[in-house]
Amino acid sequence: MPELPGLPSGRIGPWLREHLPERFPGGWDAELISGGLSNITYRIVPAGGEAVILRRPPLGEVLPSAHDMRREHRVLTALGGTAVPVPETLVLCTGEEVLGCPFYVMTEARGRVLRTAADTAELSPTVRSELADRLITTLADLHAIEPAAVGLADYGRPDGYAARQLRRWGGQWERSRTRDLPDMDRLLARLAERLPAQAGSALVHGDYRLDNTVVDLTGPARITAVLDWELCTLGDPLADLGVALSYWHDPGDDERGLIPVAAGVTAHEGFPRTHELAERYALRTGRDLTTLPFHLALAAMKLAVILEGVHARFLGGKTVTAGYDNVGAAVPVLVARGLRRLDGSDA
Repeated sequence: MPELPGLPSGRIGPWLREHLPERFPGGWDAELISGGLSNITYRIVPAGGEAVILRRPPLGEVLPSAHDMRREHRVLTALGGTAVPVPETLVLCTGEEVLGCPFYVMTEARGRVLRTAADTAELSPTVRSELADRLITTLADLHAIEPAAVGLADYGRPDGYAARQLRRWGGQWERSRTRDLPDMDRLLARLAERLPAQAGSALVHGDYRLDNTVVDLTGPARITAVLDWELCTLGDPLADLGVALSYWHDPGDDERGLIPVAAGVTAHEGFPRTHELAERYALRTGRDLTTLPFHLALAAMKLAVILEGVHARFLGGKTVTAGYDNVGAAVPVLVARGLRRLDGSDA
């Protein structure tokens, strides 16, 4: 059986046979799908059976309230059968005796994850446009769900989302930082000064972007699953839109190319530009986007904190896949973009 970082075969194999006996009657194989920016994800394939996906927190020190497997499992279970496509949850392990942390197992969604510019370069402009439309429509569908109707009325506090996010991520910056960065201090202070009124309350994904979805391209492009729900809570839907737009890469935005997450993925003909995507969301939901610049700046700050945490894990030898040596350089780039958003000098 394979030995992968964070997945000891001698313990996970017996656990799978005990808790999923119909899927794991015997041998199995596994591969690491991702690990570094968020939770670690493995694809586990039983001999002669269908693959499942296992999710666990990152290796090393985990920030308070981050990477909560119980919350991620709960929201996935609640959203099953709604207009938002998600994998089916199979089993949750809340103890630490198997992997040293809680984890859960879910079904594998059919389709592809478009992670790189090369992945989307092979698509036609028509398919790219369809994908963008489905991405924004699915976000609008998520924000239209009544939390109480799916058992998530207590999944967070509906009001004061931006202020809580600012406190939380400001605190995580202090715990994650590996260097002095005065512009981050400026950005945090200016965000605090400009807190807007909240534009309603909804379930927010927290890290919504194209490469956190599984897509089916065998016919008209569609999303078969939305993944990575670890930051989901109740909050301001415009914050979710701000996050989605902060990952979007418009053609010609060379600075955006310095930020490794989803770099170049949407910088192709057929994908709408950032402002066009925002307009599609407004048309679909009827929401006023006056406070969107604040949420774009907030999103830039949050991603900067996340990448600083990844950079810290990289420096400590705790990342489990390659390609994180340039993550630290993206942090000041994101901070500068956040400050320009607040100034209104960045489109």
